[in-house]
Amino acid sequence: MSYLVLARKYRPQTFDQVVKQDHVTRTLSNAISSGRVPHAILFSGPRGTGKTTVARILAKAMNCEGGPRPVPCNTCRSCREITSGNAADVFEIDGASNNSVDQVRELRENIKYIPAHSPYKIYIIDEVHMLSTAAFNALLKTLEEPPSHILFFFATTEPNKIPITILSRCQRHDLKRIDLESISKHMKSLCSVEKVDISDESLSLIAGESGGGMRDALSLLDQVMSCSEGMITHAHILNILGVIDRKIIFAVSAAILRKNVLDILDIIDEIFDRGHDIKKFYSDIAEHFRNLLVIKLGKKIDKLVKVPAHEKAMMVGQVENISELYLSQILDILFKEEAAIKRSSQPKILLEILFIKIFQITPALSIDVLIQKLDALRDEFASSPAEIGKKPAGVNFQRENNRPPEKISEPASDYSPAPPAPETPDIVNVPGSQACPTENSWPDFVSRLSSKHPSLAACLNTSRLTRLTENALELEVNGSSFNINMVKRNKNMEILKAACRDFYGEKLAIEIKTKMSTDSNDKKKTDRAGKLRQEALNHPLVQDAIEVFNGRIVDVKIL
Repeated sequence: MSYLVLARKYRPQTFDQVVKQDHVTRTLSNAISSGRVPHAILFSGPRGTGKTTVARILAKAMNCEGGPRPVPCNTCRSCREITSGNAADVFEIDGASNNSVDQVRELRENIKYIPAHSPYKIYIIDEVHMLSTAAFNALLKTLEEPPSHILFFFATTEPNKIPITILSRCQRHDLKRIDLESISKHMKSLCSVEKVDISDESLSLIAGESGGGMRDALSLLDQVMSCSEGMITHAHILNILGVIDRKIIFAVSAAILRKNVLDILDIIDEIFDRGHDIKKFYSDIAEHFRNLLVIKLGKKIDKLVKVPAHEKAMMVGQVENISELYLSQILDILFKEEAAIKRSSQPKILLEILFIKIFQITPALSIDVLIQKLDALRDEFASSPAEIGKKPAGVNFQRENNRPPEKISEPASDYSPAPPAPETPDIVNVPGSQACPTENSWPDFVSRLSSKHPSLAACLNTSRLTRLTENALELEVNGSSFNINMVKRNKNMEILKAACRDFYGEKLAIEIKTKMSTDSNDKKKTDRAGKLRQEALNHPLVQDAIEVFNGRIVDVKIL
């Protein structure tokens, strides 16, 4: 007799032997006990999870001698025939190869005949979604009102392809993927019976490659057992199955989080030389970083992260000092580039470029941290307002680890800032007016104003005091319309009047004269953009923010 593979040799023969599908087997057992088994049942779920196996067990339970009974005896004639696959009253049909309307019509003709020696004539149609539209239509009436001795059990991996008219006539049971721990435990029990020496780590590796399907896992175990003699080593399994060692995946994530470019390039080169699938390697990395993010979030880890317990412990250690936001940034890049990797004719080179791109990510700060730092910045301004305006500024800054902020030199100025308390201004006589401070005193005034009102002072940098009378101060504001409009705002005019009273000792009315540039439109735009850029660079909030967040100036955009 030819070798019987593990998936067939140890196929479950009762509901209790089915691994991790209790929600289905318990319902069916209760339905049998209460006499409520429907005439049409649909089993759906991923491949290798037990759809056809459960249908066979249900067929045995319904046709078992002295039945129906929840636990078939597996010794009566009907049970033995169903187990061996040659039952006269149970028909297993492959929907992929028997999908025409003529074959369904033949089925309809046969169902009128009573079973040979069993209570029911049962039709098990596997991959039922492969039936043609005409075949489904031909089956509709029979499926809705079959003879009392007929039962239909359907199995499919794609229930979405089955017409709703068929689904509405069936009781549906969805089988789920089997968790890795249950697959590993089941394989270990089989290896014990088969007297095969294999480590738990190797079984976990095989279970991880199965995709949640028991049949796939047992097929891989069969392959390993066939190619090995004596104890099966972990390295042997890696070579046989062409699987990438999980230690390599952890080494990759460690190198990324440490920003070690050379280690990553060396690992990619080794993976390529061994003939591993670069695209599969990429998928493993993306899944690993997804698991790292879930581990960092710290909720429902056992349910959401389907890896062995010792790997979960390693992941916890890897992300201990890594922010959730940084892991999310890495994962975002990995998934955005997934399609490009899969389509590329040079996936190795593209993968190297991708990891270098990941190394250039600047870890972002969380909202909570930003709020804390902004609060600290606000408190600093409140406690030392005199320091405002003394530091250069920049905009559009980014945080960088272990890198000092990029410094920006002070813009050129027509004057040197005076100390906070102005000296007595020089006085000159202007015909038709009272004594007027010299031009040298006006920059002192602007400098003093900048300590409390830096934005207004910046707009007055190009202004000029032209006349001072007993009750009024005449001021020429030059430059862009932005500067002029800022100065003329009601709030700023009140601030300017109060500052003039403090500086000149008189309550003065302020007259504003404007002087717009007469150059070409292109030059106006260029000058305006330059002035706006300089104003942004001079703003004290920007430089203070750079220092608080350890950032640098990337760009200044004029909106």
